[in-house]
Formats: sequence, C-alpha cells, structure tokens
Amino acid sequence: MQFEKDNGALVFYHQGEQVRIEAWGKDSLRVRATMLPKLSGNHWALTEPLPQTRPEITLEPAARGGSIVNGRIRATANHRGVLSFYKDDILILREYFRNYDGTISRESRCLKIVNREWKGILGGSEHSLAVKFESNKGEKLFGMGQYQQDCLNLKGCVLELAQRNSQISVPFAVSSLGYGFLWNNPAVGRVTFGNNYYEWIARATLEMDYWVTAADTPKAILENYTAVTGRAGAFPEDRMGLWQCKLRYRTQDEVLAVARRYQAEGIHIDQIVIDFFHWTVQGDWKFDKTYWPDPKAMVEELHAMGIKVIVSVWPSVDRRSENFYPMLEKGMLMRTERGAAQTYDYQGDCVEIDVFNPEARKYVWEVCKQNYYDLGIDGFWLDNSEPDLGVYDFDHYRYYAGPALAVSNLYPQLFSRTFYDEMQSDSTAPVVNLLRCAWAGSQKYGNVVWSGDIPSTFEAFADQLQCGINMGLAGIPWWTTDIGGFMTDDVNDPDFRQLLIRWYQFAVYSPVLRMHGDRGPYNIPPLDNRDWGGGYLHTGQPNELWSYGEENYAIMKKYYNLRISLHDYVKKLFDEAHENGSPLLRAMFYEFPEDEKCWELQDQYMFGEKYLVAPILRLNQFSREVYLPAGKWKLTSTGELFDGGCTVSVDAPIEYMPVLERV
Repeated sequence: MQFEKDNGALVFYHQGEQVRIEAWGKDSLRVRATMLPKLSGNHWALTEPLPQTRPEITLEPAARGGSIVNGRIRATANHRGVLSFYKDDILILREYFRNYDGTISRESRCLKIVNREWKGILGGSEHSLAVKFESNKGEKLFGMGQYQQDCLNLKGCVLELAQRNSQISVPFAVSSLGYGFLWNNPAVGRVTFGNNYYEWIARATLEMDYWVTAADTPKAILENYTAVTGRAGAFPEDRMGLWQCKLRYRTQDEVLAVARRYQAEGIHIDQIVIDFFHWTVQGDWKFDKTYWPDPKAMVEELHAMGIKVIVSVWPSVDRRSENFYPMLEKGMLMRTERGAAQTYDYQGDCVEIDVFNPEARKYVWEVCKQNYYDLGIDGFWLDNSEPDLGVYDFDHYRYYAGPALAVSNLYPQLFSRTFYDEMQSDSTAPVVNLLRCAWAGSQKYGNVVWSGDIPSTFEAFADQLQCGINMGLAGIPWWTTDIGGFMTDDVNDPDFRQLLIRWYQFAVYSPVLRMHGDRGPYNIPPLDNRDWGGGYLHTGQPNELWSYGEENYAIMKKYYNLRISLHDYVKKLFDEAHENGSPLLRAMFYEFPEDEKCWELQDQYMFGEKYLVAPILRLNQFSREVYLPAGKWKLTSTGELFDGGCTVSVDAPIEYMPVLERV
C-alpha cells in the first residue's frame, strides 16, 4: 500500500483503488475513492466555498498507515486501508473489516468481508459499491430525509436511497455520539443501520464520496453541515401565514370567488395555489383558455388583495403536447433502456423531462416564463418532482448525465433549479417554490418541501411528525404537509373532521401553514366531456376553512389568529434557519441534548426554542401525557405553571392542542 500527501490531502493507493481524505469545513473531513484513473471532480451536495484550513497529516513508516487531523476530527488509515474517525481522540466511527491480514486483531477474520467492496458493472464504467462501518452500541441516528414510517430513531432501520412519492432521500445522518455523516452520492441504493454493522450501497457509481463532521450538539452538527451544503434563504414575511389550496380549482372564477370570500371573512391568505390540469395537456405548461381566459387579470386582482399566486408544473410531457416532439428530437426527455419510450402514464402517455440536460432546463423555463411568470405568477408548485414514474424500475431509465441508477436522486434538486436559478437572477425578491421531493443541499434553492400524497389517517398523521423532524435534521427546514392528509374518501365523516382539526392545530406550529387535499366523495361532474384540457378531470370537494361546519370553522379561525400572532416569532425561526441551519420543527433533543429522555421522544417536539408542542395523534383522544425537560413551563390553555424534569397529564379538548411555553 502506498501513502502520500497531496495538496493538503492524505492519499493512498491499493490494488487499483485510490482513496483521498481532506479537510472540508470546520472539524470535518471528506473521503473519496475510485477504481478509475482519477476522481470525477463532482462535488454534488458540497457546493459552498471553504474556509482555509491547515490539516495535520502524518505518514507512518513502511507504508503502515497515515492520519489527517482537521480541528476536532481525526481520521486514520491502517495498512489495510481501513478508516477510523475520532472526535477529540474518542473513536466515533470505523469502517467494518473482517478479513485475515496475517495478524490477530478484531478485524482479522477469515470471512473475506472488506470495508469498501467494488463490483464492476458489465458494459459500463460504473461499479456497484458497498461501504460498511462498525455499529456503535447504544448509538441513535436521525435525519436522512423523509420515510413514511413510525421510526424517529433510525438505528435498526433499512432505508432505500431513492426518491418516491412521499419518500425523500436526503442522505445526511446525525448521531447521538456527536458526529454527522453525509453520503455524498446521488446513486440509487440502500443504507442499513444494523445492530451488527452499517452498510451504504450505491447500485451504480463512479466513486465513493462521504463527509464526516464532529461537534458536541445536533445544533452544532447542523451548523457545520449547512456551512458546506448551503442554507435556506431568507423566507419572505408575506408567506408566513395561510396558504390556500385544494384539488383542484378548475377555473379562474373559482379562484377569485375563494379569494373574495376569504377577504369578506376577514381572513388574509398569503398565497393561493392553482393545482394540476389547469393546462391543456401535460407538457404544454400553459392555462387552458377555455377556463382561464384572462389569467393576467386574475393575478392582478389577487395581487391587489395582497395574495401571491403559485401554479402547478409537472415534469411530464404528454405525446399530445406541442412540446413533446421538439424536446424528444433535441434529447431533452428521459430515455428508457429497453422497449417503448414511456416513463409516466397518469392521464396520458408521457415522458419526463431530462433535467440533467441544461438545454432541457432552459427550454422548460422559457415556456413557463412566457406562459406563467410574465403574467405575474409568483412561484411554482413543482409537483411529481421525484420524478413520479409509472414503475420505479430505476435500472430502466437513463439521463443526460448517465444511468438513472447513478444519478437520479439529484433529480428533484435540478428540477427546482430549472426555476430557482432563473427566478433568482431575474429578481431580488426571495424565491419560494413548492416541491414534493429534495436531496442534500436542496435547502439553498428556495424549496418548500411537502410530505407528498399521504392518506388521511391518524396513523399517517403520526408518521408526519417524525418525517418533519428528520427532514429538519437532514438540513431541510422549509417543510409542510397537506393538512388532513391528501386522500380523503368522505369529507362529511366526523372522524375525518376530527383528524382535520388535529392536523390543522399541528400545522399552525409548523414552518408552513397550508390547506390542501383531494377531498371525496367524487360526485362533482366534470366541466366538459373532452379527454383533455382543463375541464375533463375530476375535482375534490371544497377545502376552505369554512368548508367543514361552523364549529370547526371557529376552531380554525382561532388557530389562524394564533398563527398571525406568532408572526414575529416565526420570522425569528426562519431567520435562524437562514443563519445557522436550525430547523423550525425540532426534535426534543435538539434543544435539550443533555436530557437522555429527550433522545427517546418522538410524539412531541419543540417549535423553535420556546414552544413545546404535543400533537393529538389518536382519534377521540382528549388528554395526553407530556414530558417536560428541566425548567419552568406554562400551559398555554390555562396559564398553569409546571416544574420540568417530569411527565404531566394535560387536557386536550377538540378546541385545544397542548402547547407549553418555556418560561
């Protein structure tokens, strides 16, 4: 094995593998490896300028190993190329190796399991890659994006590294041992946080790339991480209130009628969302003039009310679209490896755009600029941004940048940049777009990410709590859900209406308060009998605050007023996200890392540093227990004071969700 210093990096070579370890930000190291002649030069999520560092590099005699130190973190490589990471000389992470090396040690076994396993893919330059690490006993792991499950602590979980509707792979983990780990690779794969070992798998890649940082608290870990991947921008104050949406406003008259009613009710909505199939066919990216005859005038009236307007844009292009064949001819659409060129089949025979092709991004923006942005539209709802696929057979698709297996987790970020880059260069106003998916670093591209098309059940509601917390710990602070869930069979069901209220109360103490959902029953006839255009597709039942009866309306108005009263506090939290990467919706241990009990809790959270929020997550639940960390706490419903360090029982009538203020 050959070890050397190279421009501030520790580099070693072994049996065709090149490994490079270098300082990358405060108390952090980046590790790359390849079986090819050189590294690709891709930085993926690590986009930010770096401060000057002076790492200490030591080479051991006789090629027995080497080490590199950057502040509080140190990495060592032994004579078999096994990497170990230390924080202040305490081991925090070590690659897993079980192969006989002529010595007797823990790693010296006859199993022939190596720490980095490369397997060539026939007919290509890519390899499949598996990287193993020792499993730390008692360790807890968080972050990693959004998975629809009830696990906040991810230790023991198997997570697919792939984007799906309501699943968001953001491969950054926060450890209770005081380190953060970024798998800086957009390849489709899998991570297993097992009790015996951890394993990261990329199904097709040109190189290994991961980043490790050391810090004492989750807040400091997030600060280090967002310093190298980017931070969310300054969130505009005029969108910190209520966003109104439903499936779907079919005409500009419907949109204006809703806006006028809100104005008459004395409720200001910050933004109204125009959902899908306001267009002719997918990929035309324009209003159907039959039902939207003068969208510019509509936008002007809404702006006069102080309401921003956002429209849905999908990446799918129907063969009937005027843009399909021009884009197909110029190589701007996804390709299939075998068979027919189809990637999506909802309401048409479609192919998604290839956002890895810069010319495709430019083409889509120019169309949307002419048909939306130039009319005064303020933002874009970039739905299906995973992208949604007819079948998630990732080995069947190919992009401008290579096989989908190697790069496709980056798709939602590049889809967002199709709009963000142009909007950001065109105006000094903050860019805020709504997306269904994200990847590491997406926080810096104006993305409000929502949790996807989820069912309207209390079980799904409970899952969203850990989804939002783990998204924040993965560096994505602008997060939201469909209040009440997306898929509802019957809006008149009293159980659903109870769920809606509990979800709405939770949303008031979330980053973005947004009404949306596909509300049954589907007994509203289409506007026409064509098989295309803005009139033929079904619409859901009304979804405005007043749509669910007077008693529920009164509760939602009370909580709306509460959200407005929290404006200055919410602004402070958005400012913190911009300044240091802190999420708004925080795990209990984020604010109380010294309290071991807080590392176990997943049914309550902190909204910033001040409010402890205890959502009601079961039907017909009208009280619950809440754990209070050390300190003084005031129940916001009664003003009753509690001493912390214990669990208390509090009432939760339908009109009230338990919230305790830190005093």
